[in-house]
Amino acid sequence: MPEVAPHFPRDWVEFADPANLEDIFKCDLTWLTSYWSCIYGDGCAGVDADKPNDGCCSDGAYYSDEADELRTYEVAERLTPQMWQFHSQAQPKRKGGKLQISEIGLDKDRKTRMIEDSCIFLNRKGYEAEGFTGSFGCVLHHLALKEEIHFVDTKPDVCWQLPIRRSFEKRILGDREISVVVIGEYERLAWGDGGAEFDWYCTSNTEAHVGRQPVYLSNAVELTKLMGEASYQILKSHCDNRMQAIAETSKSRKQLPLFVIHPATLGATR
Repeated sequence: MPEVAPHFPRDWVEFADPANLEDIFKCDLTWLTSYWSCIYGDGCAGVDADKPNDGCCSDGAYYSDEADELRTYEVAERLTPQMWQFHSQAQPKRKGGKLQISEIGLDKDRKTRMIEDSCIFLNRKGYEAEGFTGSFGCVLHHLALKEEIHFVDTKPDVCWQLPIRRSFEKRILGDREISVVVIGEYERLAWGDGGAEFDWYCTSNTEAHVGRQPVYLSNAVELTKLMGEASYQILKSHCDNRMQAIAETSKSRKQLPLFVIHPATLGATR
């Protein structure tokens, strides 16, 4: 099925942040109860047609802040030549120097370095070398698997968050300004002009809506990291109730369609 059109209706829920009752979480239930799943290495076409095996790693990852970059450096120091295709290219130019894993992007912000036209942490499919035993794909992801930890602790922020999007809004209520944290889908439009150039993008395609669990469960670690445990549990309760209600209403075709189901998830079931 072709990519679903943007601007479709969505169901949202809002609730106060338990950690600060002055703030609000606004969460996209249509996205969070969809069955999207990362299919990298299992049908992902990549965002660039000429690099189908590079997934969303065709560009370097922009760091969210200095702490994010520092953490990535510290993680990269745990990588070995056996795991990482570009280990030698990342080594410091002088003894005691920093790993050469970062650069300045086109928008003047810092990001992971590009090498051979993709992220330096991406092991290329088909690469072979003496002593290399790694697998293709993100070596920071493979490190998390090797160390039996979650990849939220090894990848740059943008990499482990995608395709969940946390954004921030301000809402004026009388003479008060309320902070609104939005938890939603990092859809193609969120990338700006660059997103329009993608040849393929996963969240809008039925091929990627084949998860065994809805997003709010399959990405529980990421959501908890973004929201906090107490807020995630409130979100989970809303999503659980929604999933139960959808299951009950779907038994009877006579009832009105009360819920907006993600069109890519709907398409994947047809």
